[in-house]
Amino acid sequence: MPQSAAAMGLGSLHRPASRGSVCPVRQSEVRKRQLCAAPSAKQGVGDKSDSVMFSSFAVEAAPVGSSDQVLEVPNLRHRLGGRPSPFSVHNNFGGGFVSDLDRVALNSMKFASSESAGASAKIGGANGTPSSGSALVEASMEQLSIPLPPWAIRAGARKTIYFDPSQVTAAIVTCGGLCPGLNDVVAGIVNKLTDYGVPEGKILGIKYGFRGFYDSAIKPVVLTKKTVDGIQLQGGTILGTSRGGANMREIVKRIDMWGIDMLFVVGGNGGNAGANAINAMCQQHEVNCCVVGVPKSIDNDILLIDKCFGFDTAVEEAQRALLAAKTEASSARKGIGLVKLMGRQSGFIAMQASMASGVVDACLIPEVPFKVTGENGLCKYLDAVIKYKGHCVVCVAEGAGQDLLDDGGSTGTDASGNPILKDIGLYLKNEFKTYFKDADIKYIDPTYMIRAIPTTSNDRIYCKILAHNAVHAAFAGYTGLTVGLVNTHYVYLPIPVVIQAPRKVDPRGKAWNRLRASIGQPNFE
Repeated sequence: MPQSAAAMGLGSLHRPASRGSVCPVRQSEVRKRQLCAAPSAKQGVGDKSDSVMFSSFAVEAAPVGSSDQVLEVPNLRHRLGGRPSPFSVHNNFGGGFVSDLDRVALNSMKFASSESAGASAKIGGANGTPSSGSALVEASMEQLSIPLPPWAIRAGARKTIYFDPSQVTAAIVTCGGLCPGLNDVVAGIVNKLTDYGVPEGKILGIKYGFRGFYDSAIKPVVLTKKTVDGIQLQGGTILGTSRGGANMREIVKRIDMWGIDMLFVVGGNGGNAGANAINAMCQQHEVNCCVVGVPKSIDNDILLIDKCFGFDTAVEEAQRALLAAKTEASSARKGIGLVKLMGRQSGFIAMQASMASGVVDACLIPEVPFKVTGENGLCKYLDAVIKYKGHCVVCVAEGAGQDLLDDGGSTGTDASGNPILKDIGLYLKNEFKTYFKDADIKYIDPTYMIRAIPTTSNDRIYCKILAHNAVHAAFAGYTGLTVGLVNTHYVYLPIPVVIQAPRKVDPRGKAWNRLRASIGQPNFE
Protein backbone atom coordinates (compact mmCIF):
# COMPACT_ATOMS: atom_id res chain seq x y z
CA MET A 1 0.00 0.00 0.00
CA PRO A 2 1.28 3.51 -0.76
CA GLN A 3 2.37 5.54 2.23
CA SER A 4 0.43 8.66 3.06
CA ALA A 5 2.15 12.01 2.68
CA ALA A 6 2.23 12.35 6.45
CA ALA A 7 3.77 8.91 6.92
CA MET A 8 6.64 9.71 4.57
CA GLY A 9 7.32 12.98 6.34
CA LEU A 10 6.02 15.17 3.55
CA GLY A 11 3.49 16.95 5.69
CA SER A 12 -0.15 17.40 4.73
CA LEU A 13 -2.20 19.85 2.75
CA HIS A 14 -3.02 21.69 6.00
CA ARG A 15 0.51 21.66 7.34
CA PRO A 16 1.86 25.19 7.86
CA ALA A 17 4.95 26.08 5.89
CA SER A 18 8.18 25.80 7.83
CA ARG A 19 10.40 28.80 8.40
CA GLY A 20 12.53 29.48 5.37
CA SER A 21 9.95 27.79 3.13
CA VAL A 22 7.03 30.17 3.45
CA CYS A 23 4.06 29.04 1.45
CA PRO A 24 3.28 31.63 -1.22
CA VAL A 25 -0.42 30.75 -1.04
CA ARG A 26 -2.34 31.89 2.02
CA GLN A 27 -3.03 29.09 4.51
CA SER A 28 -6.77 29.73 4.35
CA GLU A 29 -6.68 29.22 0.59
CA VAL A 30 -4.88 25.92 0.98
CA ARG A 31 -7.55 24.72 3.43
CA LYS A 32 -10.27 25.61 0.93
CA ARG A 33 -8.61 23.55 -1.77
CA GLN A 34 -11.03 20.89 -3.04
CA LEU A 35 -11.05 18.43 -5.90
CA CYS A 36 -14.03 18.11 -8.19
CA ALA A 37 -16.68 15.65 -7.06
CA ALA A 38 -19.00 15.74 -10.06
CA PRO A 39 -19.68 12.43 -11.83
CA SER A 40 -17.27 11.51 -14.66
CA ALA A 41 -18.41 12.15 -18.18
CA LYS A 42 -18.88 8.95 -20.15
CA GLN A 43 -16.53 8.39 -23.03
CA GLY A 44 -17.79 6.70 -26.14
CA VAL A 45 -17.01 5.97 -29.74
CA GLY A 46 -18.98 7.87 -32.34
CA ASP A 47 -21.61 6.17 -34.46
CA LYS A 48 -19.96 7.14 -37.73
CA SER A 49 -18.16 4.55 -39.77
CA ASP A 50 -14.42 4.14 -39.22
CA SER A 51 -13.86 4.21 -42.98
CA VAL A 52 -13.23 7.41 -44.89
CA MET A 53 -14.45 7.26 -48.49
CA PHE A 54 -12.50 8.79 -51.34
CA SER A 55 -14.42 8.52 -54.64
CA SER A 56 -14.37 4.85 -55.65
CA PHE A 57 -12.08 3.45 -52.97
CA ALA A 58 -11.94 3.39 -49.20
CA VAL A 59 -9.07 3.99 -46.82
CA GLU A 60 -9.80 1.97 -43.72
CA ALA A 61 -8.80 3.61 -40.46
CA ALA A 62 -6.91 1.36 -38.07
CA PRO A 63 -8.89 0.36 -34.97
CA VAL A 64 -8.07 2.47 -31.94
CA GLY A 65 -8.90 2.48 -28.27
CA SER A 66 -7.29 -0.66 -26.88
CA SER A 67 -4.39 -0.25 -24.48
CA ASP A 68 -2.03 -2.42 -26.51
CA GLN A 69 -2.30 -0.12 -29.54
CA VAL A 70 -1.92 3.28 -27.89
CA LEU A 71 1.00 4.83 -26.08
CA GLU A 72 -0.85 5.30 -22.81
CA VAL A 73 -0.35 8.34 -20.60
CA PRO A 74 -0.86 8.07 -16.81
CA ASN A 75 -3.70 10.02 -15.27
CA LEU A 76 -5.24 10.84 -11.89
CA ARG A 77 -8.84 10.57 -12.99
CA HIS A 78 -9.55 7.67 -10.65
CA ARG A 79 -8.86 10.03 -7.74
CA LEU A 80 -10.69 13.02 -9.20
CA GLY A 81 -14.15 13.82 -10.45
CA GLY A 82 -15.09 15.18 -13.86
CA ARG A 83 -16.96 18.36 -14.70
CA PRO A 84 -17.70 20.28 -17.90
CA SER A 85 -14.95 22.48 -19.27
CA PRO A 86 -15.56 26.21 -18.84
CA PHE A 87 -15.06 26.44 -22.61
CA SER A 88 -18.14 24.29 -23.25
CA VAL A 89 -20.42 27.33 -23.39
CA HIS A 90 -18.84 28.46 -26.66
CA ASN A 91 -17.65 25.03 -27.87
CA ASN A 92 -14.03 25.97 -27.18
CA PHE A 93 -14.24 29.27 -29.05
CA GLY A 94 -16.02 27.51 -31.89
CA GLY A 95 -13.20 25.06 -32.54
CA GLY A 96 -14.63 22.05 -30.72
CA PHE A 97 -12.88 19.63 -28.39
CA VAL A 98 -10.41 16.78 -28.69
CA SER A 99 -11.59 13.28 -27.77
CA ASP A 100 -9.60 10.86 -25.64
CA LEU A 101 -10.05 8.44 -28.53
CA ASP A 102 -8.36 10.71 -31.08
CA ARG A 103 -5.04 9.25 -32.20
CA VAL A 104 -1.85 10.40 -33.92
CA ALA A 105 0.34 7.92 -35.80
CA LEU A 106 3.81 7.60 -34.30
CA ASN A 107 5.30 6.18 -37.50
CA SER A 108 4.16 8.14 -40.55
CA MET A 109 6.07 6.17 -43.17
CA LYS A 110 5.41 2.81 -44.83
CA PHE A 111 8.59 1.55 -46.48
CA ALA A 112 8.65 -0.78 -49.45
CA SER A 113 11.83 -2.48 -48.25
CA SER A 114 14.81 -2.09 -45.95
CA GLU A 115 16.68 -0.62 -48.92
CA SER A 116 14.44 2.46 -48.98
CA ALA A 117 16.19 5.65 -47.84
CA GLY A 118 15.85 6.13 -44.09
CA ALA A 119 14.40 2.65 -43.46
CA SER A 120 15.47 0.20 -40.79
CA ALA A 121 14.38 -3.37 -40.16
CA LYS A 122 13.27 -3.70 -36.56
CA ILE A 123 12.67 -7.24 -35.30
CA GLY A 124 9.27 -7.83 -33.76
CA GLY A 125 8.47 -9.85 -30.67
CA ALA A 126 9.02 -9.39 -26.95
CA ASN A 127 12.46 -8.15 -25.88
CA GLY A 128 13.54 -7.92 -29.51
CA THR A 129 13.15 -11.65 -30.16
CA PRO A 130 12.15 -12.65 -33.68
CA SER A 131 8.47 -13.05 -34.39
CA SER A 132 6.56 -13.53 -37.63
CA GLY A 133 8.68 -10.93 -39.37
CA SER A 134 10.57 -7.67 -39.21
CA ALA A 135 8.81 -4.32 -39.11
CA LEU A 136 10.28 -1.57 -41.28
CA VAL A 137 10.50 1.71 -39.39
CA GLU A 138 12.35 4.98 -39.75
CA ALA A 139 15.98 4.46 -38.80
CA SER A 140 15.74 7.21 -36.19
CA MET A 141 13.31 4.99 -34.24
CA GLU A 142 16.20 2.61 -33.55
CA GLN A 143 17.22 4.95 -30.74
CA LEU A 144 14.21 3.77 -28.73
CA SER A 145 15.02 0.92 -26.37
CA ILE A 146 11.41 -0.23 -26.07
CA PRO A 147 8.92 -1.09 -28.83
CA LEU A 148 6.13 1.42 -29.35
CA PRO A 149 2.48 0.96 -30.31
CA PRO A 150 1.36 2.64 -33.53
CA TRP A 151 -0.66 5.45 -31.93
CA ALA A 152 -0.23 8.34 -29.49
CA ILE A 153 -2.91 10.32 -27.64
CA ARG A 154 -3.81 13.57 -29.35
CA ALA A 155 -3.23 16.78 -27.39
CA GLY A 156 -5.85 19.46 -26.89
CA ALA A 157 -8.75 20.73 -24.82
CA ARG A 158 -11.23 18.15 -23.49
CA LYS A 159 -14.95 18.59 -22.84
CA THR A 160 -14.51 17.10 -19.39
CA ILE A 161 -11.97 18.48 -16.95
CA TYR A 162 -10.94 17.02 -13.61
CA PHE A 163 -10.17 20.07 -11.49
CA ASP A 164 -12.31 22.95 -10.35
CA PRO A 165 -10.40 25.93 -11.83
CA SER A 166 -11.42 28.18 -8.95
CA GLN A 167 -9.65 25.84 -6.50
CA VAL A 168 -6.49 25.14 -8.52
CA THR A 169 -2.98 26.12 -7.47
CA ALA A 170 -0.41 25.72 -10.26
CA ALA A 171 3.36 26.11 -10.41
CA ILE A 172 5.83 26.61 -13.28
CA VAL A 173 9.57 25.89 -13.20
CA THR A 174 12.23 26.29 -15.91
CA CYS A 175 15.28 23.99 -15.77
CA GLY A 176 18.62 23.50 -17.50
CA GLY A 177 20.34 25.76 -20.00
CA LEU A 178 18.77 28.76 -21.67
CA CYS A 179 16.81 28.35 -24.87
CA PRO A 180 14.85 30.81 -27.00
CA GLY A 181 11.17 30.61 -26.07
CA LEU A 182 11.28 29.98 -22.32
CA ASN A 183 9.45 33.21 -21.59
CA ASP A 184 6.96 32.47 -24.38
CA VAL A 185 6.08 29.14 -22.74
CA VAL A 186 5.78 30.67 -19.26
CA ALA A 187 3.47 33.39 -20.58
CA GLY A 188 1.41 30.86 -22.55
CA ILE A 189 0.87 28.63 -19.50
CA VAL A 190 -0.09 31.56 -17.27
CA ASN A 191 -2.53 32.99 -19.82
CA LYS A 192 -4.23 29.65 -20.49
CA LEU A 193 -4.53 28.82 -16.78
CA THR A 194 -6.17 32.21 -16.29
CA ASP A 195 -8.51 31.55 -19.22
CA TYR A 196 -9.63 28.34 -17.49
CA GLY A 197 -10.50 30.38 -14.41
CA VAL A 198 -7.54 29.81 -12.08
CA PRO A 199 -7.71 32.78 -9.68
CA GLU A 200 -5.07 35.50 -9.59
CA GLY A 201 -2.47 34.71 -6.97
CA LYS A 202 -2.73 30.93 -7.46
CA ILE A 203 -0.12 30.58 -10.24
CA LEU A 204 3.40 30.33 -8.83
CA GLY A 205 6.73 30.76 -10.55
CA ILE A 206 9.49 28.62 -9.01
CA LYS A 207 12.76 30.53 -9.21
CA TYR A 208 16.09 29.15 -10.45
CA GLY A 209 15.10 25.61 -11.31
CA PHE A 210 14.14 22.76 -8.99
CA ARG A 211 16.16 24.12 -6.07
CA GLY A 212 13.73 27.03 -5.92
CA PHE A 213 11.27 24.67 -4.22
CA TYR A 214 13.31 24.30 -1.05
CA ASP A 215 16.20 26.79 -0.95
CA SER A 216 15.35 29.16 1.89
CA ALA A 217 17.03 32.05 0.07
CA ILE A 218 14.81 31.65 -3.00
CA LYS A 219 11.10 32.45 -2.80
CA PRO A 220 8.46 31.60 -5.43
CA VAL A 221 6.80 34.51 -7.20
CA VAL A 222 3.17 34.99 -8.13
CA LEU A 223 2.53 35.06 -11.87
CA THR A 224 -0.42 36.85 -13.44
CA LYS A 225 -1.40 37.94 -16.92
CA LYS A 226 -0.08 41.37 -16.04
CA THR A 227 3.33 40.16 -14.83
CA VAL A 228 3.91 38.03 -17.95
CA ASP A 229 2.64 40.64 -20.41
CA GLY A 230 5.34 41.21 -23.02
CA ILE A 231 7.95 38.82 -21.60
CA GLN A 232 7.95 36.91 -24.90
CA LEU A 233 9.79 39.87 -26.40
CA GLN A 234 12.92 39.19 -24.36
CA GLY A 235 15.32 36.26 -24.24
CA GLY A 236 16.17 34.10 -21.25
CA THR A 237 13.61 33.28 -18.55
CA ILE A 238 12.08 35.61 -15.99
CA LEU A 239 12.05 32.70 -13.54
CA GLY A 240 15.77 32.03 -13.78
CA THR A 241 17.15 28.54 -14.26
CA SER A 242 19.83 26.18 -12.99
CA ARG A 243 21.15 22.67 -13.51
CA GLY A 244 20.82 19.82 -11.03
CA GLY A 245 19.74 20.49 -7.46
CA ALA A 246 16.76 18.15 -7.62
CA ASN A 247 16.06 16.90 -4.10
CA MET A 248 12.88 15.01 -4.95
CA ARG A 249 11.78 14.43 -1.38
CA GLU A 250 11.94 18.14 -0.57
CA ILE A 251 10.24 19.09 -3.83
CA VAL A 252 7.30 16.74 -3.27
CA LYS A 253 7.10 17.92 0.34
CA ARG A 254 6.60 21.51 -0.89
CA ILE A 255 4.13 20.43 -3.57
CA ASP A 256 2.03 18.78 -0.86
CA MET A 257 2.51 21.57 1.67
CA TRP A 258 1.63 24.34 -0.75
CA GLY A 259 -1.33 22.45 -2.22
CA ILE A 260 -0.02 22.49 -5.79
CA ASP A 261 -2.42 20.70 -8.13
CA MET A 262 -0.46 21.20 -11.36
CA LEU A 263 3.28 21.45 -11.92
CA PHE A 264 4.63 22.50 -15.32
CA VAL A 265 8.30 21.65 -15.89
CA VAL A 266 9.95 23.37 -18.85
CA GLY A 267 13.19 21.50 -19.48
CA GLY A 268 15.25 19.17 -21.65
CA ASN A 269 16.15 15.55 -21.05
CA GLY A 270 17.37 16.36 -17.54
CA GLY A 271 14.37 18.52 -16.68
CA ASN A 272 11.94 15.91 -17.98
CA ALA A 273 13.78 13.20 -16.04
CA GLY A 274 13.33 15.34 -12.95
CA ALA A 275 9.63 15.77 -13.74
CA ASN A 276 9.31 12.01 -14.12
CA ALA A 277 10.93 11.42 -10.72
CA ILE A 278 8.68 14.03 -9.09
CA ASN A 279 5.61 12.41 -10.61
CA ALA A 280 6.68 8.95 -9.44
CA MET A 281 7.14 10.15 -5.88
CA CYS A 282 3.84 12.04 -5.94
CA GLN A 283 2.05 8.86 -7.08
CA GLN A 284 3.88 6.72 -4.53
CA HIS A 285 2.70 8.92 -1.69
CA GLU A 286 -0.74 9.80 -3.13
CA VAL A 287 -0.04 13.49 -3.61
CA ASN A 288 -2.58 14.59 -6.21
CA CYS A 289 -0.51 16.75 -8.50
CA CYS A 290 -0.46 16.54 -12.29
CA VAL A 291 3.14 16.88 -13.50
CA VAL A 292 3.42 18.03 -17.12
CA GLY A 293 6.62 18.60 -19.08
CA VAL A 294 7.25 21.00 -21.94
CA PRO A 295 10.32 19.72 -23.84
CA LYS A 296 13.09 22.29 -24.22
CA SER A 297 16.33 21.54 -26.02
CA ILE A 298 18.31 23.90 -28.18
CA ASP A 299 20.10 20.81 -29.53
CA ASN A 300 16.71 19.42 -30.66
CA ASP A 301 17.62 16.10 -29.05
CA ILE A 302 14.30 14.95 -27.52
CA LEU A 303 13.21 11.56 -28.85
CA LEU A 304 10.11 11.22 -31.07
CA ILE A 305 9.36 14.94 -31.19
CA ASP A 306 9.62 16.65 -34.60
CA LYS A 307 11.43 19.64 -33.12
CA CYS A 308 11.88 21.37 -29.78
CA PHE A 309 10.85 24.97 -29.26
CA GLY A 310 13.65 27.48 -29.80
CA PHE A 311 15.43 25.28 -32.35
CA ASP A 312 14.32 27.28 -35.38
CA THR A 313 15.39 30.50 -33.66
CA ALA A 314 18.80 29.01 -32.84
CA VAL A 315 19.29 27.90 -36.45
CA GLU A 316 18.35 31.36 -37.70
CA GLU A 317 20.89 33.00 -35.37
CA ALA A 318 23.55 30.39 -36.18
CA GLN A 319 23.28 31.36 -39.85
CA ARG A 320 24.53 34.84 -39.00
CA ALA A 321 27.79 33.37 -37.73
CA LEU A 322 28.14 31.22 -40.85
CA LEU A 323 27.46 34.16 -43.14
CA ALA A 324 30.05 36.21 -41.22
CA ALA A 325 32.54 33.37 -41.66
CA LYS A 326 31.79 33.35 -45.38
CA THR A 327 32.44 37.09 -45.63
CA GLU A 328 35.70 36.81 -43.68
CA ALA A 329 36.95 33.80 -45.64
CA SER A 330 36.03 35.14 -49.08
CA SER A 331 37.69 38.48 -48.34
CA ALA A 332 41.06 36.90 -47.61
CA ARG A 333 43.60 35.00 -49.69
CA LYS A 334 43.20 31.31 -48.87
CA GLY A 335 40.64 32.23 -46.24
CA ILE A 336 39.13 29.60 -43.94
CA GLY A 337 36.04 30.41 -41.90
CA LEU A 338 35.56 27.99 -38.98
CA VAL A 339 32.36 28.17 -36.93
CA LYS A 340 31.60 26.06 -33.85
CA LEU A 341 27.93 25.66 -32.94
CA MET A 342 26.09 24.00 -30.08
CA GLY A 343 25.40 20.28 -30.20
CA ARG A 344 26.91 18.02 -27.54
CA GLN A 345 25.61 14.69 -28.74
CA SER A 346 23.33 15.74 -31.59
CA GLY A 347 24.30 17.75 -34.65
CA PHE A 348 20.91 19.15 -35.65
CA ILE A 349 21.82 22.84 -35.33
CA ALA A 350 25.03 22.47 -37.33
CA MET A 351 23.28 20.38 -40.00
CA GLN A 352 20.25 22.65 -40.40
CA ALA A 353 22.20 25.91 -40.25
CA SER A 354 24.64 24.58 -42.86
CA MET A 355 21.79 23.54 -45.11
CA ALA A 356 19.92 26.82 -44.69
CA SER A 357 22.89 29.17 -45.11
CA GLY A 358 24.17 27.64 -48.32
CA VAL A 359 27.75 28.79 -47.59
CA VAL A 360 29.22 25.76 -45.79
CA ASP A 361 31.71 23.47 -47.52
CA ALA A 362 32.08 20.91 -44.72
CA CYS A 363 29.77 20.15 -41.80
CA LEU A 364 31.03 18.04 -38.88
CA ILE A 365 28.62 16.51 -36.35
CA PRO A 366 28.96 14.11 -33.38
CA GLU A 367 27.09 11.31 -35.13
CA VAL A 368 29.53 11.04 -38.05
CA PRO A 369 33.22 10.27 -37.31
CA PHE A 370 35.86 11.97 -39.42
CA LYS A 371 39.62 12.18 -39.96
CA VAL A 372 41.44 15.48 -40.23
CA THR A 373 44.46 14.29 -42.20
CA GLY A 374 45.15 11.47 -44.65
CA GLU A 375 44.13 10.76 -48.20
CA ASN A 376 40.42 10.96 -47.40
CA GLY A 377 40.76 13.46 -44.57
CA LEU A 378 39.08 16.82 -44.04
CA CYS A 379 42.19 18.89 -44.79
CA LYS A 380 42.81 17.21 -48.15
CA TYR A 381 39.23 17.99 -49.18
CA LEU A 382 39.38 21.61 -47.99
CA ASP A 383 42.62 22.08 -49.89
CA ALA A 384 40.79 21.13 -53.10
CA VAL A 385 37.93 23.52 -52.25
CA ILE A 386 40.37 26.40 -51.65
CA LYS A 387 42.16 25.71 -54.93
CA TYR A 388 38.82 25.80 -56.74
CA LYS A 389 37.24 28.94 -55.24
CA GLY A 390 39.93 30.52 -53.09
CA HIS A 391 38.35 29.99 -49.65
CA CYS A 392 36.16 27.62 -47.60
CA VAL A 393 33.75 27.56 -44.65
CA VAL A 394 33.61 24.77 -42.06
CA CYS A 395 30.80 24.30 -39.54
CA VAL A 396 31.45 22.00 -36.57
CA ALA A 397 29.14 20.95 -33.73
CA GLU A 398 30.78 21.17 -30.30
CA GLY A 399 30.48 17.42 -29.71
CA ALA A 400 32.01 16.37 -33.02
CA GLY A 401 35.41 14.68 -33.22
CA GLN A 402 35.88 14.23 -29.49
CA ASP A 403 37.75 10.99 -30.20
CA LEU A 404 40.43 12.99 -32.02
CA LEU A 405 41.48 14.98 -28.97
CA ASP A 406 44.57 13.78 -27.10
CA ASP A 407 42.77 13.20 -23.81
CA GLY A 408 39.67 11.67 -25.35
CA GLY A 409 37.54 14.80 -25.24
CA SER A 410 34.91 14.61 -22.52
CA THR A 411 35.99 15.55 -18.99
CA GLY A 412 33.05 14.20 -16.99
CA THR A 413 29.51 15.47 -16.78
CA ASP A 414 27.78 18.63 -15.59
CA ALA A 415 25.03 18.90 -12.96
CA SER A 416 22.44 17.79 -15.53
CA GLY A 417 24.43 14.72 -16.56
CA ASN A 418 25.56 16.18 -19.88
CA PRO A 419 29.14 15.44 -21.02
CA ILE A 420 31.63 18.27 -20.51
CA LEU A 421 33.53 18.53 -23.79
CA LYS A 422 36.93 19.72 -24.88
CA ASP A 423 37.08 22.43 -27.55
CA ILE A 424 37.01 20.76 -30.96
CA GLY A 425 36.97 24.22 -32.55
CA LEU A 426 40.38 25.23 -31.20
CA TYR A 427 41.72 21.79 -32.10
CA LEU A 428 40.63 22.19 -35.73
CA LYS A 429 41.97 25.74 -35.87
CA ASN A 430 45.41 24.49 -34.79
CA GLU A 431 45.27 21.57 -37.23
CA PHE A 432 44.38 23.94 -40.08
CA LYS A 433 47.29 26.22 -39.15
CA THR A 434 49.63 23.26 -39.34
CA TYR A 435 48.30 21.97 -42.65
CA PHE A 436 47.60 25.26 -44.43
CA LYS A 437 50.80 27.21 -43.78
CA ASP A 438 49.73 30.47 -45.45
CA ALA A 439 45.95 30.33 -44.88
CA ASP A 440 44.02 33.13 -43.17
CA ILE A 441 41.89 31.36 -40.55
CA LYS A 442 38.98 33.03 -38.76
CA TYR A 443 37.47 31.06 -35.85
CA ILE A 444 33.98 32.10 -34.69
CA ASP A 445 32.30 30.66 -31.59
CA PRO A 446 28.77 32.10 -31.15
CA THR A 447 27.77 29.32 -28.71
CA TYR A 448 25.79 31.29 -26.13
CA MET A 449 24.67 34.04 -28.50
CA ILE A 450 22.29 31.72 -30.33
CA ARG A 451 20.38 30.70 -27.20
CA ALA A 452 19.96 34.03 -25.38
CA ILE A 453 17.71 35.78 -27.90
CA PRO A 454 13.94 36.23 -28.34
CA THR A 455 12.13 33.76 -30.57
CA THR A 456 11.30 34.09 -34.23
CA SER A 457 7.62 34.26 -35.19
CA ASN A 458 7.30 30.54 -35.98
CA ASP A 459 8.86 29.54 -32.66
CA ARG A 460 6.69 32.06 -30.83
CA ILE A 461 3.53 30.41 -32.20
CA TYR A 462 4.92 26.93 -31.46
CA CYS A 463 5.69 27.87 -27.85
CA LYS A 464 2.18 29.19 -27.33
CA ILE A 465 0.57 26.00 -28.68
CA LEU A 466 2.81 23.78 -26.54
CA ALA A 467 2.00 25.85 -23.46
CA HIS A 468 -1.75 25.71 -24.08
CA ASN A 469 -1.68 21.96 -24.67
CA ALA A 470 0.29 21.46 -21.45
CA VAL A 471 -2.49 23.22 -19.52
CA HIS A 472 -5.15 21.19 -21.32
CA ALA A 473 -3.31 18.02 -20.30
CA ALA A 474 -3.29 18.96 -16.62
CA PHE A 475 -6.98 19.85 -16.58
CA ALA A 476 -7.71 16.55 -18.35
CA GLY A 477 -6.11 14.78 -15.38
CA TYR A 478 -3.02 13.52 -17.23
CA THR A 479 0.29 13.35 -15.40
CA GLY A 480 3.84 12.18 -16.02
CA LEU A 481 3.76 13.34 -19.63
CA THR A 482 5.38 15.77 -21.99
CA VAL A 483 3.71 17.53 -24.89
CA GLY A 484 5.20 17.71 -28.36
CA LEU A 485 4.78 17.77 -32.10
CA VAL A 486 4.92 14.31 -33.72
CA ASN A 487 4.44 13.97 -37.46
CA THR A 488 3.06 17.54 -37.53
CA HIS A 489 0.39 16.82 -34.88
CA TYR A 490 0.42 17.68 -31.17
CA VAL A 491 0.46 14.68 -28.84
CA TYR A 492 0.88 13.65 -25.22
CA LEU A 493 3.81 11.31 -24.59
CA PRO A 494 4.72 9.54 -21.33
CA ILE A 495 7.99 11.05 -20.11
CA PRO A 496 9.92 7.74 -19.76
CA VAL A 497 9.64 7.20 -23.52
CA VAL A 498 11.30 10.48 -24.51
CA ILE A 499 14.15 10.45 -21.96
CA GLN A 500 15.60 7.05 -22.88
CA ALA A 501 18.47 8.67 -24.78
CA PRO A 502 19.25 11.87 -26.69
CA ARG A 503 17.79 12.00 -30.17
CA LYS A 504 20.53 12.05 -32.80
CA VAL A 505 20.96 12.83 -36.48
CA ASP A 506 20.60 9.64 -38.50
CA PRO A 507 23.68 9.37 -40.77
CA ARG A 508 21.57 7.23 -43.13
CA GLY A 509 18.59 9.57 -43.00
CA LYS A 510 17.28 11.98 -45.60
CA ALA A 511 18.21 15.18 -43.74
CA TRP A 512 21.93 14.37 -43.53
CA ASN A 513 21.87 12.97 -47.07
CA ARG A 514 20.27 16.18 -48.38
CA LEU A 515 23.00 18.28 -46.84
CA ARG A 516 25.81 16.13 -48.22
CA ALA A 517 24.20 16.12 -51.66
CA SER A 518 23.71 19.89 -51.51
CA ILE A 519 27.31 20.76 -50.64
CA GLY A 520 29.02 17.73 -52.17
CA GLN A 521 30.56 16.60 -48.90
CA PRO A 522 32.34 13.22 -48.96
CA ASN A 523 33.01 10.93 -46.00
CA PHE A 524 36.18 11.99 -44.20
CA GLU A 525 37.34 8.51 -43.22
